[in-house]
Amino acid sequence: MKIGEIEIHWLRGGKLAFDGGAMFGVVPKALWEKKYPVNEANQIAAYADPMYFEVGGKHVLIDAGIGMNRLTEKQKRNFSVEEESFIIQDLARLGVTPEEIDFVLMTHLHFDHVTGLTGVSGDGTLVSVFPNAKIITSLTEWEEMRAPNIRSKATYWSENWQKISHQIHTYSGEMEVLPGVTMHHTGGHSAGHGIVQITSKEMRAVHLGDIFPTHAHLNPLWVTAYDDYPMDSIYAKEKWFAKWMDEKTWFLFYHDAFYEAIQLNGAGEITNKVEKKRSF
Repeated sequence: MKIGEIEIHWLRGGKLAFDGGAMFGVVPKALWEKKYPVNEANQIAAYADPMYFEVGGKHVLIDAGIGMNRLTEKQKRNFSVEEESFIIQDLARLGVTPEEIDFVLMTHLHFDHVTGLTGVSGDGTLVSVFPNAKIITSLTEWEEMRAPNIRSKATYWSENWQKISHQIHTYSGEMEVLPGVTMHHTGGHSAGHGIVQITSKEMRAVHLGDIFPTHAHLNPLWVTAYDDYPMDSIYAKEKWFAKWMDEKTWFLFYHDAFYEAIQLNGAGEITNKVEKKRSF
């Protein structure tokens, strides 16, 4: 899709399934299953598809997928991984090499977003997949990644940051990464969670990361059980929805199995949508 002069492509970062109860937290299943299908194992379909775009001659990714050959067989079973990442192949079809990626904008550093930053070399060692990129994340997120607490250590893995630490650039509050591309710290899903705003030619798209992981999480109170600070997620959703439910702003999705992007009116109704294609 195009946002002004910026063309956004979704890349195949992985296909998996999450526990429905975990994804909708305290919301009764009788309510959420009407808005998002669930299988017999109480799992909902999900993707981990990064976004790629070029602006000002710079190649940019938002998040990084689950990688290839990075998860153990047990982890693949636990998250019902059907497909790993084909990001490198999809970039190649766009005429872009991993070495040409200039920025990777990380909403946060949970395993399903960050594992694709590191790959397995021919001798079995881990290497940076995008060696020339500046990897942007909030300072709060980066600090917790390296020193997780008793809860977050389940998703902040040392092998996911050790080979890319020299590429990390952090921000506090907000940061204009490139003209028209801004990151904002929200907290909520994790203490350091952030969102991405893209503006070009009076058009706007926003990626709210995992505080708005699927279109079914539109109600500000519908937050995941994975959220470390759910009230912060709720406040952030209220704030940004009030600003951007204008039938003009595109909300972009990383996990949603049905839509790549939607527009909303002030009543929270979907007024326009781009259905999931995975066309590569």
